[in-house]
Amino acid sequence: MEPRLSIVTLGVKNMTVSREFYEKGLGWQVSPSSNENVTFLKTQGTIISLFGREELAKDANVTSQGSGFRDFTLAHNVRTKEEVAQVLEHAENAGGRIVKHAQDVFWGGHSGYFEDPDGFLWEVAWNPFFPLNDKGEIQLP
Repeated sequence: MEPRLSIVTLGVKNMTVSREFYEKGLGWQVSPSSNENVTFLKTQGTIISLFGREELAKDANVTSQGSGFRDFTLAHNVRTKEEVAQVLEHAENAGGRIVKHAQDVFWGGHSGYFEDPDGFLWEVAWNPFFPLNDKGEIQLP
């Protein structure tokens, strides 16, 4: 198996609210391939898709029940320490909720967290050990 993450699909409660958060609030580009049942958001690399929570659970043949911490976070790395607070503020103004304000962290970087309208956690991080290239891609050592 080739090491690749192609699409992250988020099961959402309300497609309109979630699409507006990412498209209008955060300013992410929606693909013309999107429709009333699924939204595809273009990022630099992996695609984020939004799909109805109940239908996504049904497709995977699992229950849609569950709340709280979902055992994963999504990350958005930035180029500077100052950018962490700026992105968190932008997400909050778009309708997200800051759950951890920007702060220095134990591993030597600076980060904070927000959650989207469905409670998915996004870490916004500046990592001096993993710089971003001109395309915004992390450069792992």
